[in-house]
Amino acid sequence: MLERQTQTKKWHDDRVLQRSRLLAVLEEVRDRVEMHKNIGEQRNNWNSLLLNSVNMITLTAALMAGIASANAAGGDSVTAVKIASTVLLASATAVVALMNKIQPSQLVEEQRNATRLFKQLRNRIEMVLREKREDGISEEDVKDTIKRVICLDKAFPLPLIGTMLEKFPQEFKPATWWPETIPEFTSSRTAVNGWNTELEMEMTEVVEVIKSRDAEEYEKLGNVTLKLNRILAISGPVLTGIAAVSSGFIGHGSGLAGVVATTCASLATVVNTLEHGGQVGMVLEMYRNSAGFFSLLEETIKTERRENGQVFETKVALKLGRSLSELRDLATRSTLSRLHGSAIDECASKLF
Repeated sequence: MLERQTQTKKWHDDRVLQRSRLLAVLEEVRDRVEMHKNIGEQRNNWNSLLLNSVNMITLTAALMAGIASANAAGGDSVTAVKIASTVLLASATAVVALMNKIQPSQLVEEQRNATRLFKQLRNRIEMVLREKREDGISEEDVKDTIKRVICLDKAFPLPLIGTMLEKFPQEFKPATWWPETIPEFTSSRTAVNGWNTELEMEMTEVVEVIKSRDAEEYEKLGNVTLKLNRILAISGPVLTGIAAVSSGFIGHGSGLAGVVATTCASLATVVNTLEHGGQVGMVLEMYRNSAGFFSLLEETIKTERRENGQVFETKVALKLGRSLSELRDLATRSTLSRLHGSAIDECASKLF
């Protein structure tokens, strides 16, 4: 009897300890939410302020280069204008190169996604704390949560030096913010847990559509956007650099230097506005995270064993922006398309 009481007390103390640990993790997750939200707002201001500033500098320098070129014989006053134009264009080249290196709009989107995903994790922890109020929190719950926090920290790093995500990778890759799937439960899907052969086949067809349509589509879009962003990122500094060099030669020989300086400076303004005003980096990050969403959904469908089948089907349908009947119709059309040897003509998701 005494031994049983001792074991019961030990079990109870362990559950209290694990609950306290999970609450500590929850506090850190809440702090991460605020941190990423605040830094995202800061970096959004960076994008706006830097873009406006560099465009004003570039256009002012272009105007000054035009004035200097039109009055090439004006002596010292023209030389002063020419020097000022050259300095402004050289400064604009440095600022544009920095902006293109860090991609502020892409950083903002990273923080937006991090905030959203940390909020999801916060809700998940709060749900575990509510549902396991009686049974108690296990050590596995705590370890799994900590692992998810670490993965999110790696997927959306805050520092700009050292750990910043590569903005111009060789190839487009979906974002990954979840732990490697190592099934902790080897039990099969059964009718007792709401699973049946029909639902298994439905989920298999949904995975096939996601792989063949959604994931492939976003990979294509991501690669196109990556190439466009790389071209714009190179063109901006090159154009302002040419304008700066040309501005230094105004007054020597023909007026061609002034024409080149003003033209390149004007084109640089257009390119910078397209890249940072159009937030091409943000679009790229959006595609990267959308592709990651489909990878995660595909992996979840393949490995899920613990959740009730009907509940899981409802979640999958809503994640794809569909009703249950639409999800089942999609699976049916996918089966028929494969039987006829043709590709299905629609994507699984209606959200993205």
